[in-house]
Amino acid sequence: MATSTRTVRSLPWRSASSIPVRDAREWQSGRDTVSGRIPLALTKPGVPWGDYPPKAFAGETVPFRATAFREGHDRIGVHVRLTSPSGDVSLHRLSPLNDGFDRWETIVAVLEQGLWRFRFEAFGDEFATWEHDADLKIAAGVDAALMREIGAGLFDRAVAEKSRPIAERRALESAAAALRDPSVDDPSALEIVRDPAIAAYFAARPLTSLMTLGAERELLVERERAGAGAWYEFFPRSEGARLLKDGTIKSGTFRTAAKRLPAVAAMGFDVLYLPPIHPIGRINRKGRNNTLDPQPGDPGSPWAIGAAEGGHDTIHPDLGTLADFRAFVRAARAEGLEVAIDLALQAAPDHPWVTEHPEWFTTLPDGSIAFAENPPKKYQDIYPVNFDNDPEGIRAEVLRVVRHWIAQGISIFRVDNPHTKPLQFWEWLIATVTAEHPDAVFLAEAFTRPAPLQSLASAGFQQSYTYFTWRNTKVELEEFFLGLARETADFVRPNLFVNTPDILTEYLQFGGRPAYRVRAAIAATAAPTYGVYAGYELYENVARPGSEENIDNEKYEYKVRDWAGAEARGDSLAPYLTRLNAIRRAHPALLQLRNLSIHWSDDDAILVYVKHLDAGLSPTGRSDTVIVVVNTDPHSVRQTMVHLDTRVWGVEPGAPFDVEDLVSGAQWTWSDHNFVMLDAFADPVHILHVKDPR
Repeated sequence: MATSTRTVRSLPWRSASSIPVRDAREWQSGRDTVSGRIPLALTKPGVPWGDYPPKAFAGETVPFRATAFREGHDRIGVHVRLTSPSGDVSLHRLSPLNDGFDRWETIVAVLEQGLWRFRFEAFGDEFATWEHDADLKIAAGVDAALMREIGAGLFDRAVAEKSRPIAERRALESAAAALRDPSVDDPSALEIVRDPAIAAYFAARPLTSLMTLGAERELLVERERAGAGAWYEFFPRSEGARLLKDGTIKSGTFRTAAKRLPAVAAMGFDVLYLPPIHPIGRINRKGRNNTLDPQPGDPGSPWAIGAAEGGHDTIHPDLGTLADFRAFVRAARAEGLEVAIDLALQAAPDHPWVTEHPEWFTTLPDGSIAFAENPPKKYQDIYPVNFDNDPEGIRAEVLRVVRHWIAQGISIFRVDNPHTKPLQFWEWLIATVTAEHPDAVFLAEAFTRPAPLQSLASAGFQQSYTYFTWRNTKVELEEFFLGLARETADFVRPNLFVNTPDILTEYLQFGGRPAYRVRAAIAATAAPTYGVYAGYELYENVARPGSEENIDNEKYEYKVRDWAGAEARGDSLAPYLTRLNAIRRAHPALLQLRNLSIHWSDDDAILVYVKHLDAGLSPTGRSDTVIVVVNTDPHSVRQTMVHLDTRVWGVEPGAPFDVEDLVSGAQWTWSDHNFVMLDAFADPVHILHVKDPR
C-alpha cells in the first residue's frame, strides 16, 4: 500500500501568547479625532532616531509593548498582529504589566529573516468586564440574577461563532444553560465565572467591541550572526611571523595564519575579524609604539591603507595573493568560522586615491592635505576622506570596494571610525549593500558620544562597539546593561569587545589576571555578541606609558606569540574562554539581549544579573535561566548576601531550587536569599544554571 507524507512548514515565530488569527475589525467612533475609541500609544519596538524600522535578529525574543486604556472601569484587551516576510499572519495577546501605567506586553521570538509588519489592536473585552463584575457582585449577592443572564448572553454569542471548536461551543452552551437554571445556586454559578477553562476560551477568541487599530509598522529581522556570536581578532601578519638572524621579523602570511584557525575554532569563536589586509603606505609610516621614526623592517599601521601596490581592493603582498586570501576564507569556513574584514575609509599619503582623486581629501591653505587627528592623537600616516567634494564619486568607489570583497566570500565588515563620516552616507551604503546581499553585516567602531552611536545603529549598522570597556564598577555595569537591554535594544546591538589594539583599560592594566577572567565572563554572558583581541588570553597588560594602549602595540609591529607554550605551562586564559563559549552555545538565554534583569547584593562590588528564556520562546522547548554573580573587585575576596527576584523565572519567593555552577561544576540549593563568597584570585564569578524547580 502506498503511503503519503505531509511536510509541515515550521512557523516563523515562537510565542506563548499566540492565539487563533481573526479578521481585524475597526469600530471607531469619532473618526475625526487623533485617538481611537480606545487610546493606543507608546508602542514598541521603535526607533527614536529618524524614520527607521526597529531591528531584531533571527531567533531573537522581541517584547511588543503598548500603552492602552479606556474610560471608566470596563476591561480592555490588546493584540499585536504580525505578518512575516513570507506572509504568515499571527495574532498575539498582550498581558497587562499591572504596574499602574496601563502598559501591556507580549514577547515573540521572530525566526524568519526579512521585513516583518506589525500592528497593535486595542478593544473592549466584554468577557473580561463581565468576569470581573460578576465575580464581585455574585459573591456579594448584588444583582446576581442580572450578572448570570449577562454572562449567559455572552456565552450564547460565542456559541454562535462557527470558528470556535465544537467542544468549546458545547462547553459554553452548557455553561450558559447552568447560569440560567434556577436550580443552580449562586455559589455554583460563581464557579462558572471563575472557571479557568472558560477564561482561556475567551482569551484565545475574545468577544471584542470598540476596536482601535494602530498604525502598521515594520520590524527588520536580520540573520542570527548580525546579533549573536563570539568574535576573535588577530593580525594575520603576526600569525606565523618569524624572527630572523638579523633581528628583523619576517611577516606571516595567509597560509601561515591559516594554521591558527583550528585553535580559534576550538575555543568556540564564531567570527574571525582581521584588521586591514591591504598595502600599507610608506610616506609618514609609523614606527614602533606610534613613533615617527620607523626603522628598517617596521611594517607600519594596517590602517594607513594604500601604497604603490594598490589600495582598498588589494591584498598586502607580504600576506600573499587574492587567491591565498580566498583559500584562507574557505579554510576558516571549514572550521566553522566566518571571516570579517576591516572597512576603513581613509588613505595613506601614497594611496592611489590621493593622486587619482585629490578632490576626495581636504587641502589646507598651504597646499598640503590634512592628515587625521583625534586630539591629542595625531595620525600623520592617514588622510581622512572628505565626503563633500565628490559624494557621488566616493559612493561609487566604496560600493565597488565592498562588492569586491563580498565576491571574495566576505559578508561581515568591521567599519573603522564611522562617526567621522556622514550618517547619510552610511544609510545609503548599508541599504544598498543589504538590498543586494541581505546577509551583509556591518559593525560600527563607534567609540563616540551616545547620539552619534545610536544614530549610526538606527541608520543601518547591525552591530556597534560600546562603552563596555570603560564600565567596570557594579553601579556602572548595572546602569549600562539596563540601558542596552531596555532602552536601546530595538536599534543598538552591542558587541562587547573586552579589549582592542587601541584599548587596554586601567582595569586590565592593574587588575591582574582576575580582571581578565571577570571581564571575559561578563562580556560572554551579558550580551549575545562579544569579542576578544588576540593576546587577551596571554594576559598582555603592560601599557605604553601615558596611554590606554599595550606597549609594543601590534598596530605598529609584528607580535610573535608562543600560544602552545603558554597553554602547556597552564599560563593561558584560552581554556576559560573555551568554557565560556561552550556555556553560551548550551544556554539559549545567553544569546538574547533583551532578557537581562538586574538583581541585588549587599556588597558594592558584587554584580548580580539573570538571563531567562521561557520554554515557549526557547529553541529547545525548555526554559533556560542563568544567574551570573561577579566580584568586580579584582583585588579582594568578597562575601555577601545575594537577593533574587525568583518570580522572573517562575519560582515563588522563598521556594528552594537547585543550581549548578557551569564553570566549576559545583551544585547548591538556593532560594531568593543566598550567601556567596567570591575570591578574585581563585573563582571571581559564578555562572549558575537553574535546574528544574522543586
